[in-house]
Amino acid sequence: MKLNYKRTILIGLAFMSISIFWQLYDNLIPLILKQTFQVGDTLSGAIMAMDNILALFLLPFFGSLSDKVKTPLGRRTPFIIVGTALSIVFMLMLPVADRLMNLVFFMIALFLTLISLGIYRSPAVALMPDLTPKPLRSKANAVINLMGAIGGILALLLIKLLVPSGSRPDYFPVFAAVAFIMGLCVVILVITVREKKLAAALGVQEEKDDAETEPDLAEKMPRDVFRSLVLILFAVALWYIAYNAVTSAFSKYTQVYLGMEGTGFADCLLIATAAAIVTYIPAGLVASKIGRRKTILIGIGLMLVSFGCAIFFTSYHPMLVVLFALTGMGWASINVNSYPMVVEMSKGSSIGKYTGYYYTFSMAAQVITPILSGFLLEHVGYWTLFPYAVCFLIAAFIVMLFVRHGDSKPLPPRSKLEMLDVEE
Repeated sequence: MKLNYKRTILIGLAFMSISIFWQLYDNLIPLILKQTFQVGDTLSGAIMAMDNILALFLLPFFGSLSDKVKTPLGRRTPFIIVGTALSIVFMLMLPVADRLMNLVFFMIALFLTLISLGIYRSPAVALMPDLTPKPLRSKANAVINLMGAIGGILALLLIKLLVPSGSRPDYFPVFAAVAFIMGLCVVILVITVREKKLAAALGVQEEKDDAETEPDLAEKMPRDVFRSLVLILFAVALWYIAYNAVTSAFSKYTQVYLGMEGTGFADCLLIATAAAIVTYIPAGLVASKIGRRKTILIGIGLMLVSFGCAIFFTSYHPMLVVLFALTGMGWASINVNSYPMVVEMSKGSSIGKYTGYYYTFSMAAQVITPILSGFLLEHVGYWTLFPYAVCFLIAAFIVMLFVRHGDSKPLPPRSKLEMLDVEE
């Protein structure tokens, strides 16, 4: 059994369309709030957390809703089409509101954009397991993550190319370019991937597999395994608090604290994303040799070195690019292995429930950190950004030291072929 890479790449276009927007959102919305509307960092952080607050409610709702609908296009495709179309319409209002300097218009457009993204985020993610046999979903998920990373790089390149220098740049060209790519991704997806036909070919076997594993849900998790689950979920929250604080505030940090002008901050983020891309597969290979937990600890260590050294820079230096390469490598090492550690502790068809646990903690962290770090930036000083991140990374490292479960388990000899394709 081999993964259909071409089809998986096409399925990944949905996630790519989402990722390109979030990269744009994280980097330009804080600048617009600060430069155009003079919004303080604490309030700005609260606004930036709005997408994660909405996600806590929208993602499970629309994910569950898309499980139940039946259309000629399939279950997920209608949500992807409608959500993308609405997102494009509302996101193009954001640079218009910026030029008009109308904060009420801007906030309404931003809220509607985030609602629209929420319509299709879960269905877009669910499309991959719907159309991929269970033994191949790990490989497929790696491809999906790479597509998302490519979307992030495209957004950073467009920011660098289309956002002019100055205190009041015109953001419409970059928003229009991102909207075009989002639309193009979904058009290609709908034309090339026949969801209903492909799902029908896999559905009978998948339902049978779920039915066979259902009794596992009744088994009570051992106390030591439960303790490891709780610890790793808290570790997930801690490293997301650290990482998201830096990525969501770095564009402002470079201008206010490092004295950079224009979009030079995109170089560091671009390098971090590129480093993550080339680290995804090696991180999985390393984990297969030394274990997921040790690989995650190495990843946290790399980020600690990067953020710890960044504390000492008070103006831009090319060395920051190298440090952000370490950040990308560290984040990939963590990201590739943390989710599999959580679902490794699940039983059969309860994987979806444990996936929900994982995203609840990661989303909650991304709700908290823009507000908390924004308060420190505004009332203590921008110098607090990297020390803040370092403190939470140290906490995550300590917590991970006490995790004793979640590493992959060897399969019996009769399953050696499947060993190549299990969730990694």
